[in-house]
Amino acid sequence: MMHGNRPLIGVISDRRQQGLHTFHMVGEKYMQALADGADAYPVALPSLVEGFDVLDILDRLDGLFLTGSPSNVEPRHYLGEPSRPGTWHDPERDLAALALIPAAIRVGMPVFAVCRGYQEMNVAFGGTLHQHVHELPDHLNHRENPDDPIEVQYGPSHAVEFVAGGLLQRITGETRVMVNSLHSQGVDRLGEELEVQAVAEDGLIEAFTVRGAPGFNLAVQWHPEWQVKRNPASLAIFRAFGDACRAYRLRELRLDAGAA
Repeated sequence: MMHGNRPLIGVISDRRQQGLHTFHMVGEKYMQALADGADAYPVALPSLVEGFDVLDILDRLDGLFLTGSPSNVEPRHYLGEPSRPGTWHDPERDLAALALIPAAIRVGMPVFAVCRGYQEMNVAFGGTLHQHVHELPDHLNHRENPDDPIEVQYGPSHAVEFVAGGLLQRITGETRVMVNSLHSQGVDRLGEELEVQAVAEDGLIEAFTVRGAPGFNLAVQWHPEWQVKRNPASLAIFRAFGDACRAYRLRELRLDAGAA
């Protein structure tokens, strides 16, 4: 890989209260997967509401990565029913993500989203979410068992079928793969301009792209970052994202040189 040309990938942060202080946090597994799988330099982006100049931030990056999180997107963003008591929300991250996603897609910056990020991306394009997929008729329980060891929680859970000729099939060379599953929310109505790339056995949409977008983009419901180097399909996805970020970086460098 081209270590001398490592792209800089912005990674959205969760905003969490720890004791008396507020922290902006990113899980290490996401950062490590971007370093190892995409050969990139990941940097955490604060989920700030005030002083958050989206275009200024994107101008300094070569890619955008949206992580998973225990929190759920607030249903007010897609006109859904109020959440049940005790549901964990992160309103600052909601606002940051819903501002960053369309801006990054518009300028052609590579975007990769997983789990909560996948759900944010659907909402950003006008889609809606099921808040409790496991309660839907004829649907799998897509949640993990919190009492299981972490290796079991993130182990293979169910199969997904890749759309023939779609991005995931082209990237991985596969038509069907086993994925992990650690979510209660899922896509209800797919957002405008979004195109299905993978479907679970129960019909739940598990991956999509933005139709006609000028740059690489992919959103998946599962967690390919987990032990990325041990899973050929996951590694192929992260490598494709990293390659797209490198190409975007080189394009921007050439544009800057041309303007000089």
